[in-house]
Parts: sequence; C-alpha cells; structure tokens
Amino acid sequence: MPDSRNAAGEADKPLTIVLVVDSVGNRGNGTSNSALQYAQELERQGHHVRLVGVGAPDYPVNVHHLPFVSWLAAKQQMQFAEPDDTVFRKAFEGADVVHIYMPFKFGRHALAVAQSMGIPVTAGFHLQPENVTYSAGPLRYIPGIASLIYYLFDFWLYRHIGHIHTPSEMIARQLRAHGYRARLHVISNGYSSRFHPAKYRLIYEEDNECNQHEGISNSTEALNGEINDSRGDKAIEISKDDSVGTSARDPNHSQRVFRIIASGRLTHEKDHETLIRAVALSKHASQIDLTICGTGPLQRRLRRLAKRLLPRPAHIGFHANEDMPNLLRQADLLVHPSIVDIESLSVLEGIASGLVPVIADSPLSAASQFALTDSSVFPARNAKALVRRIDWWIEHPQERTAWGLKYAQEAHDKYALPQCVRQFVAMEREAIVEASFPRKDR
Repeated sequence: MPDSRNAAGEADKPLTIVLVVDSVGNRGNGTSNSALQYAQELERQGHHVRLVGVGAPDYPVNVHHLPFVSWLAAKQQMQFAEPDDTVFRKAFEGADVVHIYMPFKFGRHALAVAQSMGIPVTAGFHLQPENVTYSAGPLRYIPGIASLIYYLFDFWLYRHIGHIHTPSEMIARQLRAHGYRARLHVISNGYSSRFHPAKYRLIYEEDNECNQHEGISNSTEALNGEINDSRGDKAIEISKDDSVGTSARDPNHSQRVFRIIASGRLTHEKDHETLIRAVALSKHASQIDLTICGTGPLQRRLRRLAKRLLPRPAHIGFHANEDMPNLLRQADLLVHPSIVDIESLSVLEGIASGLVPVIADSPLSAASQFALTDSSVFPARNAKALVRRIDWWIEHPQERTAWGLKYAQEAHDKYALPQCVRQFVAMEREAIVEASFPRKDR
C-alpha cells in the first residue's frame, strides 16, 4: 500500500504535460486559442508544458496537406499536422502525461508513440461532428452522417483513451448517447482575465494574498474595490476608467449608435445570416452598427447580404485575438446565432466583458447554457424572434447595464481560466494514478 505522505506529495508535484494540437501557432480558431490559454495558465500554476504541432515554439512539425480538405480548413484558420516520430519522442521524453486535442492522423500517431513509451494519455473532444457535416456541403443531408462521424472519431482515437475532457455537459451527453465509454470530465475552456467589463480596469497585484472571494458586485456604485480573481493568490482591483471602451450606457438610446457584435467562423452552422436579417427588421436598424468577427467560406456572401439589407455598413471579417477584448468593451450587445457549438468561447468572453448576450437556443449548441434570463435566448434560425430580443435590449439600457454586471459575475464565478485549469490538472492526475494502478475491470 503506498505511503500516504508520499501520495500527498505526489498530488502537489508539478506535472510535465504535453499538449498535442494540430494547429498551435494560430489563435484564429477556438481550439488553438483554448490550448494556448491552457498552456499559459498551466505554466503560471507551476506546471511544465510542451506544445507539439504546426507553429509550436519548441516542437514544431510540418503541415499535412489533404486535397480540398486542407483548403476548406484553411478558410477557418485550421491546419492539419504531419506526424513526426522524432519530434514526438523528443517532446514526450520524461513527460507525466500526453493530452491530445484532435482525433485525426496527428493525434492518433501521438497516441501510439506515447503508449509505446508507457506514458498516460488523455484527450479532449473539441470538434463537434456537426461542424464537419455543415462544412461538407450536400453531404450533410445524408441520414446518419453525423452519427457515422461520432463513430469514426471514437474508433480512431477516443475508445483508446480512459479520460476525455468535454467543454460542456451538452457534448458529454452526445458522447454518451453515441456509445463513448471513457470517463468524461466536463470542464469549461475558460476565459482569460484580459476579458473584463467595459469602462473598468482589472489590476493584478502580484504580492497580495487574498483568501476572501467577493466577486464582481452587481452594483455599479460598489465596483470600486478589490475582489479575488478565483486564483486565490492574486487580487483584482476594479476601478472606473472612462478611457477604456466607449460602451456608455446612455439612457437616450434613440440618439446614439448601438453596437452589436458577433464572433465565430463564417460558416453555415454559425448562422450569421439570421443575425443580418434580424438587424434589417429592427425598428432601430438605422442606429445599429453591426460587427461580425470571423473568417470562413461565407464571408463574401454575408458581406453582400449585409450591403443589400442593412442601412448602415456592417463590419464582417477577421479580427486578431489580441484585439477582441477592446472590441468587446466597445460593444453594447452580443448576439450568438450559432446552431452548433461545443461550448462557445466567444459567448464566454463576451459575458466576461460585461455584455448581455442573445443566444440561439439549439439542441446542438451548448451556448445557451450561459443565458441567465429568457430575454437572452431566441429560437435558432428565427430572425423575427431575434429582432424582438434585440429591440427590447436597445430600449431598456438600465436593464442592460444591470444584467451585464450579472453576466460578468457569473463568468467570473464559474468560468475563470485558473479554476478550469485546476480541474484539468485534477483529470490529468487521475489518469496518471490510474495508469500506475490500473483498474482490474478495464
């Protein structure tokens, strides 16, 4: 029987974790962005991280080119990586655990190498099969195609993994329904502290050890003070700063531009067309400044539609990740019309920035889990229902301010990156222990 003191010491020991991500050096897609955020926070918490993939700083690999598929993926800021045994073995040497992000050739080969070296392996489920089918043109209309992809992902990778990170309960339910038998760990991808409410500044005090968690006050008068950032070792000071952002809560809404922002790949399943049509129907259409952040195969089509329907020019195109915090702080409302989402980092970053969201309610999207009020959801693909929500929030600025602070509080309490990463580390430790003391029933 292992010594309890040694076991306790092992539980606190910093881990060396290898993150295997096809496309590392590109914050243009949610999976890469999440992996880089996790890597940075893991390092901050004292662990050692090795990134392996296209664009990785220390363990880079070549791009794996696939006819047509690579072209389509590139439009969505995604690349496939070419397996490299030499790089894998160098990156895996001395590691405690390997974590794989995608079930494609690169990830499957990483699994085989890690297993041959006796290293525990976990995986994340970050690509929803419906994302694949919506990008496959008429193939998505074939009955059972999504279920086939769930099966292939399981066959290729996940049935060989004991612990799977799922960013939402919705996708965990889908995996269970499709016969996945691994231990599923529902852990949010989390949001970075770079995202915070408009007109307020978060200041980290490195030497302040604050154990009391107060959170973000729902009262604007009480926002001058200190709170925990849920990391337990640093405090956040929230102080008024009128130079940050321009999202003033002007009660005279009829006399000002109203900024609506959406973020996501410009693809069919993100359904930005419904948002454009809803804005066109709004009684306040002439005041609405619409920004859709993203890139993808539908960019030209969406720009043409917006130009034809909207009285004001819309801004549709790619924005660098580092520009998003300030862009969100300048907005008044976040709209997320997507019908397919494993979690939706864009909604999470929006509510963390103090924006009220209006989110499509779809059985294939987990994004509506962030809604705190019925006024923040609408039936997916229903432009008339969406415009009713938009107009209500435009006409109720005080309610928008109050709910925006509630959303920021909710994000801070439940989805801050440090606490999500701690849950991720707990999963990795469980996999390591299980590899050392395998269950007899497995």
